Amino acid sequence: MRGTGYNSGMKLRELAERLGAELVGADVEVRGVAGIEEAGPDQVTFVANRKYAGLAKTTKAAAVIVEPEFVAITAATLRVKNPYLAFARAIEVFYQAPKYAPGVHSTAVIDSSAKIGLRAHVGAYVVVGEGCSVGDDAVLLPHVVLYPGVTVGDHFFAHAHAVVREGCRLGDDVVLQNGAVIGADGFGFAKGSDGRWVKIVQSGPAVLEDAVEVQANACVDRASIGETRVRRGAKIDNLVQVGHGSTVGENSLLCAQVGLAGSTVIGNDVILAGQVGVAGHLTVGDGAVATAQTGIPSDVTAGAVVSGYPAMDNREWLRMVAAVKRVPELLRKMRDK
Repeated sequence: MRGTGYNSGMKLRELAERLGAELVGADVEVRGVAGIEEAGPDQVTFVANRKYAGLAKTTKAAAVIVEPEFVAITAATLRVKNPYLAFARAIEVFYQAPKYAPGVHSTAVIDSSAKIGLRAHVGAYVVVGEGCSVGDDAVLLPHVVLYPGVTVGDHFFAHAHAVVREGCRLGDDVVLQNGAVIGADGFGFAKGSDGRWVKIVQSGPAVLEDAVEVQANACVDRASIGETRVRRGAKIDNLVQVGHGSTVGENSLLCAQVGLAGSTVIGNDVILAGQVGVAGHLTVGDGAVATAQTGIPSDVTAGAVVSGYPAMDNREWLRMVAAVKRVPELLRKMRDK
């Protein structure tokens, strides 16, 4: 592995060209990025939320990435349609991520029938099981385990202690953060006549399509029959549970501690904010948004924004919350009469 850290500085005009932005102000040299309140005179920051716009006038940053219509400020500005995305790309410009040289560590255990692609990095104590296939330019960091029959595509990146269970299939450009578990048994049990729970064999694989990322300690369970599928470009945050037989649509976001019960269908471009819970055997339509801690017991229509439990239109929920806050006042008035 080559070292991490920040690259040497560059002029703002060069950075603007890389980001597709318009530079307004002095073409000074910058050496990194930082938040708007912490940034110093050799760093770049950004404003994507209007509530932080006032801080742009007092920031010590050399430059601020803003929308094209943003007001003039003392600091130089890099004006671009999507400041948040531009700032993300600016981080990539300055930060030098770790690079892992091709090779197989002496402690790795790779079954003789497994196929490892070109330029792969296989770290210490990695285990690759019988019949596995790993694409080109893969990185498997220490203690990653691929059970027998796993298939992963090109540019696979598995951080330490990620596990992919038997027969699961992962596409190109998939990232598994530390402790992610793909294809563990779904939670399936049937009660017998004697009152004991009998385990239902979880026979179907979990499938992650291209450009899926599953973050730390999240779980995508295998299916009892059929498959569990996470479609292209979806992102799954830390501590998320995707239940057996579920489908997560393209470019959807499941934020921290979201839980999907079995056989849930999540459409494309859906956002489930932190701690949203979804009952099984239902559908959340394309483009829907559920705010934090929403409980979803029934289908959600495409494009809806829902909150609360049971999930309801966000505007209605806000009115209800506002009304509840007035209850103590109303009770006092009733007592005073």
